[in-house]
Amino acid sequence: MVKFVFLDYFWLVLYLILMTGAGVLFYNLGKRSEADFFLAGRALPWWLPAMSVYATHTATDTPMWVSGVIYKHGLRGLWYTFFSAWCAIAAFVSARIFRRSVAYSQAEWQSLRYSGLGAELLRGWMAGWGSFLNMFILGWVGIAMGKLCNYLFGWESWVGLVSFSAITAIYVLTAGYWGVVMADFQQGIIALLVIIIASFWGIREAGGPYGIVQKLYEIGEAWRLNPFSFTGLFSGDFPIAWFVTMIIIAVLGGFGMGTSIDWYVEAQRIQSSKTVRDASYSIWWGTALTLTRNALWAVAIIAFFVMYPYMTDTKEYEMAWFRIAFEHLPAGMAGFLFAGIVAIHISTISTHLNLGSVYLTRDIYHHYVNPNASQKELVWVGRISTFILLIGSFIYGSMMEEITKWLIFALWIMGAGMWLPNILQVVWWRFNSWGYLSAWIANLGFSWLVVWILPAFGIIPELPDYLQFWILMVLTALVYIPVTLLTKPEDMEHLVKYYVMTRPIGWWKPVENEARKRGLIK
Repeated sequence: MVKFVFLDYFWLVLYLILMTGAGVLFYNLGKRSEADFFLAGRALPWWLPAMSVYATHTATDTPMWVSGVIYKHGLRGLWYTFFSAWCAIAAFVSARIFRRSVAYSQAEWQSLRYSGLGAELLRGWMAGWGSFLNMFILGWVGIAMGKLCNYLFGWESWVGLVSFSAITAIYVLTAGYWGVVMADFQQGIIALLVIIIASFWGIREAGGPYGIVQKLYEIGEAWRLNPFSFTGLFSGDFPIAWFVTMIIIAVLGGFGMGTSIDWYVEAQRIQSSKTVRDASYSIWWGTALTLTRNALWAVAIIAFFVMYPYMTDTKEYEMAWFRIAFEHLPAGMAGFLFAGIVAIHISTISTHLNLGSVYLTRDIYHHYVNPNASQKELVWVGRISTFILLIGSFIYGSMMEEITKWLIFALWIMGAGMWLPNILQVVWWRFNSWGYLSAWIANLGFSWLVVWILPAFGIIPELPDYLQFWILMVLTALVYIPVTLLTKPEDMEHLVKYYVMTRPIGWWKPVENEARKRGLIK
C-alpha cells in the first residue's frame, strides 16, 4: 500500500474538479444536436482529435499490458504494440475514405457501402457488436483501475472499478463528445508528463541506463535489450514467424476498416475532424505519440526487471510500471502520479461510453426505432444509452482477472478471421454484404473453438497466437469467399453513389467506369 500526504490528495482532488468541470463548461454545446453530442459538430482542428487518439489509447490497463509483454519478452515485446502502426497507413488511406462518407459510425458506413437487406442486417449486427465491444473494453479498463486501487489503497477491486467510471459518466452524460475531446486534450498532456517523470525516475532508481545494461549482462539476461532476439523460425516463445505476422497485420491493416478494435475509436475521431486533411493528420500524430509512449514504458519496465527479476506470476509482473513509479517517487509526487493515471483512465472510459452510445442511439434507436426523433430526444437517448453502457461495464469488469490474457484475445484472435474481409470491403467492389456477414459469424464461432473449446477438450494442442491468427483467417476465408462469389454483387446504382462520395482505392474499375459513363466523375 502507498500512503498519501496532503499534497498527494491535493493533486488528485484538483484534477477531478478540473475534469468534471469540463462537463459543465461544454454542456450547452453538447446538448445542441446529435452531431454535437457524438461528433462535436464535425468542427475540430486536427490537433484536438490527435491528442484524443493518444489519450484514449493510454488507459489504466495499457501499462499493465505493456508491462506483461515487456517483462516476459524484453524489448522485443514492443512488437506486440506495433500493431498500432496500421494507423500510419490508415491516416492516408482508409481514414480519408471514411471521412468522406460522413457516417457517424462503422455500423452506419455498412449501409453506405452495401445495399438492400444485407446492408440492414449488417448495420444492426455492427451496432449490437459495437455496443457489446465498448462494454467489454470499459470492463477490462475498469477492472485494471480496480487492481491498481487494490495495490495502492487495499480497496476491493470493485470499488476502483465502479467509482472512477461513475465520476467519468458525469461529464459524458452532460456534454457528450464535446466534454470527452476537450477533457482528452488536458488528460493527454497530463498523462504524457506523468509517464515521462515516472519512467525516468524509475530508470534512475535502477542505476541509470549504464547500470541497467550492466546488471542485465551480469545475470545473463542481456538478450532483453535486443528487439530482434528471436527464438527461431517457428520454435520458442518469440519466433520469426510471429514477427512476420505482426508486420503484415500492422502494414496491410491500414488499407482496411476495422482491422483492429482500435479502428472503431479512431472512426469517431476521424468524423469529428473538420476536413479530410484534419482527419488524416489526427490519426497519424495520435499514433506517433502512442508509439513514443510505449518506448518510454518499455525502458522503465526493463529497469523494473533488473530490480525484481524472474517473477512468474502474470498478475504480479503486470504491475511493473506502476510499482517502479509508486514505490520510488518521493512524498507529494505519488498523488500527482495517481492523478495522471486517473487522467488516462477517465479519458478511455469517457471515449467508450460516448462511442458505445453512438451505436445504441444513432444506429439502433434513430435508424430502427424512431427515424423521426427530434434532436433533443436523440440527445436524451444518448444519455440513457451512456448509463446502460456504464452498468454493463461493471458486470464485464467483475468477470476479468488477467488483463494481458483478455487483451491479447481481443486484439489478436477475435479479429483474426475478420482482418482480410475488413480490407476487402474497402478495396474490392465485388465483396458483398453476405460475404461480410458470413465472415463475422464464422469468425466468432471459429475463434472460440480454436482458442478455448478444442484445446480444453484435448482435441488440438494450445497453439501460439500467431498460428491461431493464420488458422482463423484461412478457416473464415473458406466460408466468406464462396458466399461472396455465389451471391449477387451489390446494386450498381448504390455502388456508384458510394464510389463518387468516398473515392475508394483498389479494384473498383467496373464501378469507376459506370460513374464516368454517367458523367459523375471526370
